[in-house]
Amino acid sequence: MPHDRPTTSQPVATGLAEKLQRPTALLVIDMQNDFCASGGYIDRVMGKDVQSAATVVPPIQRMVDAARRRGVPVIWVMADYSHAALPASMRSKLLERNITQACCAPGSWGAELFQLQAHADEPQVIKHTYSGFHRTSLHETLQRRGIETLVFTGVQTHICVESSLRDAHSLGYYCVMLEDAVSAHTPAAHQATVDNVNFLFGDACPSQTVLDAWQA
Repeated sequence: MPHDRPTTSQPVATGLAEKLQRPTALLVIDMQNDFCASGGYIDRVMGKDVQSAATVVPPIQRMVDAARRRGVPVIWVMADYSHAALPASMRSKLLERNITQACCAPGSWGAELFQLQAHADEPQVIKHTYSGFHRTSLHETLQRRGIETLVFTGVQTHICVESSLRDAHSLGYYCVMLEDAVSAHTPAAHQATVDNVNFLFGDACPSQTVLDAWQA
């Protein structure tokens, strides 16, 4: 992961309202069939409840629509967890569980977006581990656009969203996670990340808060 920070001559932003006035991008993380759909990898192989994923589709769609109207870049962070592409640490956990199936294999139904559609001109960043920043083009993509603030949506709150958000925070981005536009397997796991974000890593708020700020 690169170590250079977002460059800006402006003073440090304090408060959510000021952060949302800075150049912003909307991240949509792992909204793919294998993570979100019944019969997908998480449901079928991992045996986890995916029902909450469908509940975040409407608020994510509202955010995507608003971002497009406002000219806020929408960036789709998507997984390819083909075993050969994974770091040893991830492969080890799969081997311990005797899991041989690939998650979000390129070209598969599982890799396709779940009830959402990206526009052709919107970047799609492919990751091979939980963070969207690790050995991907995400930081470079954001830097080219002068982005300072990131709005996080997607799944799972406590895994890929939080992993990406922590790395973004370490890189100097202002991080805003939308409580009703991220989901986890359990309410407790979701809430733990909400609490972590509000404590140290940024701001967690309802999506309407950002929509209102964008309309102001």
